[in-house]
Amino acid sequence: MTQAQELAAFVERVSYDDLSGQAREQLRIRVLDSLGCAIGALEGEPVQMIRQHLDDFGGTGHCTLIGGGWTAPDRAALYNGALVRYLDYNDSYLAEGETCHPSDNLGPVLAAAEYAGRSGTDLMTALAVAYQVHCRLSDVAPVRAEGFDHTTQGSYAVAAGVAKALGLDPVKTANAIAISGTAFNALRVTRTGALSHWKGLAYPNTAFGSTHASFLAMRGVTGPPEVFEGNKGFMDSIAGPFEIDWSQEDTERVTRTIVKKYNAEIHSQPAVEGVLELRERHQLTGREVQRIQIETFDVAYHIIGGGEEGDKTQVQSKEEADHSLPYMVAVALLDGQLRPEQYQPERITRTDVQNLLRQVEVRPTREYSARFPGEMPCRLGLTLKDGRELTIEKRDYEGFHSRPMAWDTVVDKFERLSSPYASAPLRGEIVSAVAGLEAISVGELMELLARVQLPTHG
Repeated sequence: MTQAQELAAFVERVSYDDLSGQAREQLRIRVLDSLGCAIGALEGEPVQMIRQHLDDFGGTGHCTLIGGGWTAPDRAALYNGALVRYLDYNDSYLAEGETCHPSDNLGPVLAAAEYAGRSGTDLMTALAVAYQVHCRLSDVAPVRAEGFDHTTQGSYAVAAGVAKALGLDPVKTANAIAISGTAFNALRVTRTGALSHWKGLAYPNTAFGSTHASFLAMRGVTGPPEVFEGNKGFMDSIAGPFEIDWSQEDTERVTRTIVKKYNAEIHSQPAVEGVLELRERHQLTGREVQRIQIETFDVAYHIIGGGEEGDKTQVQSKEEADHSLPYMVAVALLDGQLRPEQYQPERITRTDVQNLLRQVEVRPTREYSARFPGEMPCRLGLTLKDGRELTIEKRDYEGFHSRPMAWDTVVDKFERLSSPYASAPLRGEIVSAVAGLEAISVGELMELLARVQLPTHG
């Protein structure tokens, strides 16, 4: 068997009964968290552009768009996936050489499951498959250091999850995996230097393409069977050799993913929690702070701290702000929170935060780097204008797997994000539907999500 065939056999054999009680609970939490992020993103600029694009191009109405309307499954994967991703508030998974957002797979799996008339139980099973594939490939086949984006592993995850939701046989599943893995190897420039809309749209695009590829495989289109190990395949061209024994894999990786407490890039979460704790403990306003020093692990430094992926003090857009540790810490200190409101254009460009972010110094330490990804350690030092020095050290945050976020806390996050777009009764229905996902169909869930509406601005 080729490795794509071995992966396809894993996809076929997984059943809902294989999911532990903890995995089922965490899947429900991830679904509600992701839907809150999606509803909260309905007014996002690039999301609106995609909606205009879909309305212009049309498409057979098999699948529901969050907020109303119908389109083809691959386009639903694109749009609903963009909603989940745009705020950069959805879950993450930390591997030694890679970071990914496994809930990016919800949009395509929802589309395939709705198209196929699946149950909530089927949805959870297919989503667990996508999570497992995405996380395990991130563990053993990181590509960031080679200049490729984490959406590269995502192409295999989307194909696996969509194939499971569609109920494809192992031959067609292997072809879906082969086509997707061959076609969607994305460049890391998406997340380096001056950031663009594409930072939030790269995975939705992979979801679109891999969903499309999986439907082609459903029709009988074939792909390169040795996509992983073959001449000029994934190992040969990008990742190098690696091994996964798919016959021994379970579906528990979802329990090692982490939920965001703050609307901020994942590696910033402990630092943001720490600065807010200092703010509350010492009743600071932010204007009293002269300088901020942050010691952290090397991955955080390189991605959001001004290391190899570029200067993080030049911040003019939402995409640059939510990937700048200096901005995120500075605005949290000034405003006492870090939510979507902190990424409005008028907030980003205001003088107070622009001045303070330039007083933030970020540096990596060997000690903290060695403790990652088992921990997310950092140390913050604040020098006040009156000469006082305040410090705090963190090893994790609420939402990390050592301090998992409770269902009620995720419900609160969902309520905050969705309240401008859904009435209290509708929000309650969505929460209840996700809590009892095994008892409903995917179509019933999507009917609720179609009733979400953009607010009317006077």
